[in-house]
Amino acid sequence: MTNSQIRHISPEIHPSWLEVLQDEFQKPYFADLKEFLVREKMAGKTVFPPGKQIFSAFDSTPFDKVKVVILGQDPYHNPGQAHGMCFSVQPGVKAPPSLINIYKEMESDLGIPPADHGYLMKWAEQGVFLLNSILTVQAFNAASHQGKGWERFTDAVIQQLNDKREGLVFILWGGYAKKKGEVIDTRKHLVLKSTHPSPLSAYNGFFGSKPFSQTNAYLTKLGKTPIDWRL
Repeated sequence: MTNSQIRHISPEIHPSWLEVLQDEFQKPYFADLKEFLVREKMAGKTVFPPGKQIFSAFDSTPFDKVKVVILGQDPYHNPGQAHGMCFSVQPGVKAPPSLINIYKEMESDLGIPPADHGYLMKWAEQGVFLLNSILTVQAFNAASHQGKGWERFTDAVIQQLNDKREGLVFILWGGYAKKKGEVIDTRKHLVLKSTHPSPLSAYNGFFGSKPFSQTNAYLTKLGKTPIDWRL
């Protein structure tokens, strides 16, 4: 596939997002990103999530329906896990350690017992936008698609949400997410920060941070329907 052919491929993404990101899809860096992904597949490398699921977070939570943004970093890199939503795994797959800690905090915060699965689609359908900073990864190779263009793309996504929406909740867990969220206007949106739910850091500020109740209190204050966090 030539550069010119790749450049004119429009991603399969929900129309509401295509409208606000159309200019981004036409930029040279995004063409380079698509070319990189084609080369990876032509070289026989396995890329997660599967192609049609790369934009699952966007398709499940349209731009005008977003209420909450949870920002992750990199897709899961083991088979059967990643499906295009940060922290979520496909149905039937055991919840990874960070998600187990998210469930523990949710139980402490709201009294909701941990789910017996890790599929977060119910959150997404209510307006919780589960965005990874990097949308693809090579199998068994964490952060392998870092610096290929996804970070610039998701910076633009956050900027569009910041500029064109009001009253959103941005949940930033860990130093990476906090840095990426520095552009968010706290006069327009609520920004909740803590350490990452990873077992390495959860006890240093994630547990006890009460992001779920704070989110719902803010949404209720604005007259919006709160999130039913039960899975």
